[in-house]
Amino acid sequence: MTLRRVWMGTLLIAAVLAGCDGPRPMGGRQALEQRRAELQDAIADDPRAIEARVELARIAFRLGDGVAAEAAVKAALAAGGRVEVLRPLLARAYALQGDGARALQTLGAGPVAPEMEGEAAWVAGTVHLADGDLGAAREALDRAVRELPRDAALWVDVARFRDANADALGARDAVDYAIELDPANSDALALKANLVRVREGMTASLPWYDKALAANPDNAGALIDQAATFGDLGRYHDMLAALRHAAMIVPGDPRLYYLQAVLAARGDDYQLARSLLQRTRGQMDEEPGFMLLSAVVELELGGEAVSATWADRLLTEQPHNGTARRILAAANWADGDADGAAEALAPIVDRDDADSWSLLLAARVAAERGDRRASAAYQARAAALTRGDAAPFAVDDRYGLVSMAADAAPLDPAKAIPAISADIASGRTQSAIARAARLRDANPGVADAHILLGDAALADGRFDLAVGAYRKARDLDAGERTTLRLANALYRAGDPAGSGAAILALRDSQPSSVAADRLAGHLAMDLEHWNQAIAHFERVRRRVGNRDVVVLRELARAWAAKGQPKRALPLIALAYRLQPLNAEIMGIYADLLEGQGDRQAAADLRDKAAQIGR
Repeated sequence: MTLRRVWMGTLLIAAVLAGCDGPRPMGGRQALEQRRAELQDAIADDPRAIEARVELARIAFRLGDGVAAEAAVKAALAAGGRVEVLRPLLARAYALQGDGARALQTLGAGPVAPEMEGEAAWVAGTVHLADGDLGAAREALDRAVRELPRDAALWVDVARFRDANADALGARDAVDYAIELDPANSDALALKANLVRVREGMTASLPWYDKALAANPDNAGALIDQAATFGDLGRYHDMLAALRHAAMIVPGDPRLYYLQAVLAARGDDYQLARSLLQRTRGQMDEEPGFMLLSAVVELELGGEAVSATWADRLLTEQPHNGTARRILAAANWADGDADGAAEALAPIVDRDDADSWSLLLAARVAAERGDRRASAAYQARAAALTRGDAAPFAVDDRYGLVSMAADAAPLDPAKAIPAISADIASGRTQSAIARAARLRDANPGVADAHILLGDAALADGRFDLAVGAYRKARDLDAGERTTLRLANALYRAGDPAGSGAAILALRDSQPSSVAADRLAGHLAMDLEHWNQAIAHFERVRRRVGNRDVVVLRELARAWAAKGQPKRALPLIALAYRLQPLNAEIMGIYADLLEGQGDRQAAADLRDKAAQIGR
């Protein structure tokens, strides 16, 4: 090897490693484009400028331009760059283009310079993570961290891996370390915002999005996530502003069309929503939110068969998604498929907490199928607005096999979770608690592990243990699934004040939560805070429409208590049309009619209520 070749190789390694170890400035897109132009001028003056070509590839990575990065790396190779040094960068360029298989093939095609082993492992880790191979991603990222322990961008990817692995605590630690290494790392700050949104709520996440965009105003991912957060908070003007900015940077990003479709659907412009969804060109078809919105939009536009297809696809991925089940049932029923509607509703109406809307639809479906007895039973349950009897869980011969599999691998969630569910269903709650505690101890940073323990403890009547487990789960994930469980456990433990506080905290952190508004509304009714109750229930009504009898009834009661019967009367009339056999609704309706001077109608309603009560 000539002296010139050795010198060029040393210079190239220095250029490749520049910015890989330690903080890197995260300038805006304009600054990066300016630097790219300067480098292109330098290359034009010196066609064999390897260092400039490598830096040009790095700029392309940060701009998200995998094609330009590939061209720059190949040009560096053609100019005499060492393949064992540049191989990881070429692999990263392929990965950025979405060709993970080619990236891994490139890494395995030959040796990698010792100085570049960390980068090679890093690229492999991100590819495996994108492919969903979490085991291989963990091994590769661990190797990368050993080689590049102070690279902020690497720690951001480690945080993403941990988040994908449901390790909320580990993800927070990793992203906090990335910010410690590089306080101006926009990607780290944006990921921190997403994690804060899950843990503390949407409002708490907004300052972190602001910090991410202050560090890099053209961070498209941060803009899109911020826009989604604004939308959930009802700040639609801010949402549109963020989407417009993002569209200037990544005009073809399908998430832009999806979020605009969400906004159009909330404004009841379903035709526009459909057009926007179609512009994603299938790139988001596998996303649960996209499937659900598509099902809703098609149902509203009369495309019942298409709506049912979307809802059915979502249920394949999320079999316990109650909203998707209701949409599937409504679509099947509207399309003339009563049997399909009944099948979709069965898991909901068999539960003791079935909602009145599902029960009423089940009654209509049963009547259409000629089963008058079942129809009457569903109507009676809906009219009572109380819980019925849940269908018993059948423990079949497979229970022993599930239990044996979990005993053989107690820390494997795929085996332990079904066994915990089977234990709870069969009354073996002590066994369920023991299994869940082992899983929790092995995964202290995973919210689901604490939720499993809480569910098992609640089934056993150990409310203190359940409350403690749910509190730890909420520390990791402050969303509905944890907070509502905590509120329920606190109430059953004899702490209604604590339960109410948890509900109000959810309402404050997740203003878009229908469940939080609904429960907060009931709490306000109990305290006779009529204005607050009306505010909560009106938000629910705007989201779900005039199909929830309880919401309509409570709104009518609150307006009547405020001395405004004219506001209460149309609401209770709507409730009565939905539930003409409910004695309580008839009583409220009668009182309001009598107050308006319609004594005969009031008397007729009271007679009807008395006959039903006999």
